[in-house]
Amino acid sequence: MAPPFPIAEAPDAQSAEQGRKLFAGEVTFVKGVVAMSSLPDADRAEVCFAGRSNVGKSSLINALTGRKALARASNTPGRTQEINYFALGNHSYLVDLPGYGYANAPLAKVEKWQALLKRYLSGRATLRRAFVLIDSRHGIKPVDEEIMSLLDSAAVTFQCVLTKADKIKSSARGPMLAQVRERLATHPAAFPGIIETSSETGLGMETLRATIAALD
Repeated sequence: MAPPFPIAEAPDAQSAEQGRKLFAGEVTFVKGVVAMSSLPDADRAEVCFAGRSNVGKSSLINALTGRKALARASNTPGRTQEINYFALGNHSYLVDLPGYGYANAPLAKVEKWQALLKRYLSGRATLRRAFVLIDSRHGIKPVDEEIMSLLDSAAVTFQCVLTKADKIKSSARGPMLAQVRERLATHPAAFPGIIETSSETGLGMETLRATIAALD
């Protein structure tokens, strides 16, 4: 019997090619947004990436798009303070959300970012899917559950993307997956499939590209 929330299989050749072509095309930075009034026109589908600080979100976006510095990576928690929009040609928007769970940023700034995040997730009609990034070495933490619960209440389908899969010991992978599946099972908006990735080895990039390409 297949486990709930199985690891997503590699895409078939046609789907893989659609994903490759989408991300081989033009990928451009559109704007950084600090208020809902500044969001681009909702004229195409969009997907967003959410994850706690230092989960490897910027590195994943760079690996996904094949651009080394499209998204700025930083070792400073909370560095990404805006909702950053990238255009995948005319197909869709890829949206990089502010990291959450940072402890070193000023409280007022944290509250401002979190309020913007909540308004975006609950008020963007063109948002097709949220990808919630989870560090493979740590599994789902309470701060991740907060975002997942917000997505539940906003009725936004989200899919778990495990980052840094090359960093976890093989003996720890099974218990980590069991914990992740147990927690995802409590969230009605969770998509039934997990994508394992590594920005360094390229693991899962083909699957993630094909998944995004299919979300028209």
